[in-house]
Amino acid sequence: MHILIAPNAFKNSLPADAAAAAMLNGLGQSGLHFTGECFPVGDGGDGTGDLLIERLGAISVKITARDPLGRNRPAYFGLTGDGRTAIIEMAAASGLRLLDNSELDPLRATSCGTGDLILAALDRNVKSILLGIGGSATVDGGMGILTSLGIRFLDSDGRALTTPASLIDLTDIEASGLDPRLQQVRLTILCDVENPMLGPSGAAAVFGPQKGASPEDVVHLEAALQRLSGVIYQLTGTDISALPLGGAAGAAAAGLQGLLGARLVNGIDYFLEITGFDKALDRSDLVLTGEGSIDEQTLHGKAPFGVAARAKKRGLPVIALAGRLPLEKIPQLDEYFDALFPINHEVRSLEETLANTSANLTATARALGGLLKSLQ
Repeated sequence: MHILIAPNAFKNSLPADAAAAAMLNGLGQSGLHFTGECFPVGDGGDGTGDLLIERLGAISVKITARDPLGRNRPAYFGLTGDGRTAIIEMAAASGLRLLDNSELDPLRATSCGTGDLILAALDRNVKSILLGIGGSATVDGGMGILTSLGIRFLDSDGRALTTPASLIDLTDIEASGLDPRLQQVRLTILCDVENPMLGPSGAAAVFGPQKGASPEDVVHLEAALQRLSGVIYQLTGTDISALPLGGAAGAAAAGLQGLLGARLVNGIDYFLEITGFDKALDRSDLVLTGEGSIDEQTLHGKAPFGVAARAKKRGLPVIALAGRLPLEKIPQLDEYFDALFPINHEVRSLEETLANTSANLTATARALGGLLKSLQ
């Protein structure tokens, strides 16, 4: 039996490669006769860039970039061996992981540092940029990135706006200073959510609170993004407000599509395609996947769903491990997952649960291996 081990990251606790290693370790302890292949996956969320850098044999280029609050920090991007493609992870410069909880402030935090990474990639004369945008600390509609690239956001008096909160006063966008090198570069954005830019399922309403927004902040951010969407429509004729995937990274996806013509793609589908995942499936008998939470949202383009959908096309059984599973049965999940196993079996604090993710994954995989062994 050849088992393909393809988990996503377990959010706030374990990156995908470590999760895969823990699963393999547990299976190995079970006495099961098998061969295993670790193929950690990413859907555009935090960590996807690192996985792509490894899978595509890219090198890591270190630079200094601004964090969400404008402080200079070490950052990096990937560069493929032929020098033609840059792999950029938004979280490396504009991520939640760079801020303490006390610093979260989506009315002020911007994505300028991700723009710094794009400029550094342009300095390397790349022809293609892959941008994974999960894990950001921002709800700025891509304003920070675009400002770094030369676009100016202006109020009615011609004054430059520099924060997401100030976008509510936006009346004009001046794009004459946009870096001309972008015209020769294909920008592909790997999106980890399907949410639109605006509305009750939009960037401010859904992701604002996760980034520190109060209910009042959410109302302000929604109005600011509405203003940004409206001005972009006036200037370009492109309506980005309900664009599928547009709400990713605090609506940075929508802003970059509207003003740069960026291509928005489902992150997990793109990742699996570019990394040759189907070839790994062809030599497998069973697929093991997982992430922190598997529920109804998993069916909307999350990594385990992408993995399972491809495996099911080949008639392969799929088992998923998760830190949290739905309390009520969701029939649609049964179409893609032959079994779902929780990894947490004791009542603990959230902090303790997250700290024990690796051990719990190993233990659950060991128990699963024992079950599979009994069926051999």
